[in-house]
Amino acid sequence: MAALGRRTLGRAAFLGAGAIVFVAAVKASPQVARERAMGETKSVTTFFVASKGSGRGGDLGGLAGADAHCQALAKAEGSGDHTWRAYLSTSATATQPAVNARDRIGKGPWYNSSGLLVASDLDDLHKNNQFTKETAVTERLDEVNGVGDSPNMHDILTGSKPDGTAYEASDDLTCRNWTSSTAGRAQVGHHDRRGQGSAVSSWNSAHASRGCSQPDLVATGGAGLVYCFAID
Repeated sequence: MAALGRRTLGRAAFLGAGAIVFVAAVKASPQVARERAMGETKSVTTFFVASKGSGRGGDLGGLAGADAHCQALAKAEGSGDHTWRAYLSTSATATQPAVNARDRIGKGPWYNSSGLLVASDLDDLHKNNQFTKETAVTERLDEVNGVGDSPNMHDILTGSKPDGTAYEASDDLTCRNWTSSTAGRAQVGHHDRRGQGSAVSSWNSAHASRGCSQPDLVATGGAGLVYCFAID
């Protein structure tokens, strides 16, 4: 009941501005309107910020665990009819090549849980996306705490360079490829595009975390959250 209440309140808060907000979303998402008119049955949501992390800091269970986390959150909100991937890069190892976050999330377009277009394709996503605190929302349509909120949770795990590619293994900016809650650090982005530093406005590569434990992620303004994208 508590979860349902939060979901209802979150949606009510977002939609409370009335028809103007709804019309704006539809105008920004003509493809969504066309698909609905044609009887498209898949859910509209194809992007969200995970509403919660693993609770184990940077240990997400690797890419497979992070993807499963996105899939489970999407399914709980009626968007499990898509295949979901976490926007995460991994560094090369002795047995595995590097994985670039941009290569594992499909080609777009991507719409948030209100049906608002946030990026039309990979180039748009990395150069001109529509991410703000108000648009980079969770699968439940809730805003994620950002600068000025307590606690600030705007550090989103990516392990990626600004173009969505992986770092060298020697940098260890992926918490040992998302399996460590102790050693390493994590490169993070700011979903609200705010904060301090030269890369403050970067949604995917603002700075590195203090470490990979949950307290370390919290200390630098995060909660172990990830970006989730539908690939179909």
